[in-house]
Amino acid sequence: MGLSDELAALLGPSGWLTGADTEPYRRDWLNRYGEEPLGVARPATTAEVSAVMAACHAAGVPVVPQGGNTGLCGSGVAGAEGWVILSLSRMAAIGAVDRDSASIEVEAGAVLAQVHATLTGSGLDLPMHLGAEGSARIGGLIGTNAGGSQAFRHGMMGDLVLGLEVVLADGTIWDSRRAVLKDNAGYQLKRLFAGSEGTLGVVTRAVLRLTATPRARQTALLAVPSAEALVALGVLLRAEAQEFLAGMEFFCELGLDLTLRHVAGVSFPLESRAPFYLLVELATTSAFVPLEAIMEGLLERAMEEGLVSDGALAASEAQRLAFWRLREEQPEGQRLEGPQLKHDLSVPVGRIPDFLRQGADLCEALCPGVRINPFGHLGDGNIHYNLSPATGAADFRGMEVELGLSLARLAQEAGGSFAAEHGLGRSKIALADHLRAPQERALMRAVKQALDPKASLNPGVILRPKQKE
Repeated sequence: MGLSDELAALLGPSGWLTGADTEPYRRDWLNRYGEEPLGVARPATTAEVSAVMAACHAAGVPVVPQGGNTGLCGSGVAGAEGWVILSLSRMAAIGAVDRDSASIEVEAGAVLAQVHATLTGSGLDLPMHLGAEGSARIGGLIGTNAGGSQAFRHGMMGDLVLGLEVVLADGTIWDSRRAVLKDNAGYQLKRLFAGSEGTLGVVTRAVLRLTATPRARQTALLAVPSAEALVALGVLLRAEAQEFLAGMEFFCELGLDLTLRHVAGVSFPLESRAPFYLLVELATTSAFVPLEAIMEGLLERAMEEGLVSDGALAASEAQRLAFWRLREEQPEGQRLEGPQLKHDLSVPVGRIPDFLRQGADLCEALCPGVRINPFGHLGDGNIHYNLSPATGAADFRGMEVELGLSLARLAQEAGGSFAAEHGLGRSKIALADHLRAPQERALMRAVKQALDPKASLNPGVILRPKQKE
């Protein structure tokens, strides 16, 4: 019996897909990667995941774990024909909310938005919010160590994980679903799987840490005259409202223009335009905090100091969501404009003005007229530095690789990273090999060798595949 027949017998017709039925799973979000797999395994239980992994391990067939397939670096699709894609989409159970312990257990295939819906009315929240939450799944979010708009306050996805259940490359099940924050009985193994992009094991279930649901919010959209003012405004906000900050998202004039031009249903609420815009949100769980007065005081001081040239406060939940949509639709507006290059960078917040200035200079030198759309998370220095060709140009004139390398080097020289929250996947291995210390890459290879000695889990992601002797 061949592997395909074995998996079909194990999983049944709805659990093992072949041929045309695998089409929705084959290509990555940006349609850059993905080969035809042997099939797509859709197990319904951890035991079935274990059996699939054991069978593939014995047959020497690589396995690619796949969540919602919303990643941007190509790590969730097959790197060569004949591999098995392991979709966790059927494992989407969400457990009961443990209000006393402020935690919840979920299966890896649960969609983030569904987890949020389950928590509605419980008084608790999972503080992971991002544009793809309607399709991103918990296992994938852990595997990529997703960031989102509240990472500066609550940490990355790995920081929200209390315990994990993981199936290793050979089918071994490691169960560490302990719903406690403090557990120092040796190495922090659960941390290995946050950001491992399916190369060390398959996350099947997770115990997640919850926070209290805000009882009140104040949201403002502000026009900011310069990158220096943007950073200074962030300093002011942290100094005067650190414990209430729930969002500090910035975008620029080009991003706003593309969004207003291409995305239906968005509108601009301010009277004047500016080089930059900052979406600020304050939130509190207490009914006794005068949040509105705090926000108004902050904005008055920011305008007095010349950090804000115009602004608007959301007067309703609908207006708040409209403000957020202006920020969240930035990628879509640029996508609809045409070809683009996406770079996910981070620098220390205080270095943002220098980085933006130097980045613009090097991009213009390499590709004259290129249009630069930086947007992202002011609280942690994560910049989505996306490029569109010069007006009237069809492409980047063959400078894609040089642009990516130059920007990555610039971010690293500023003390930052060329892979802030999207990971390495298949697309950034060359950058990591070129820019990160050999010792760091060797340590990663040692971990991979220890947990996946046959290199059968997602080969070619994070690390180059082993060279055959």
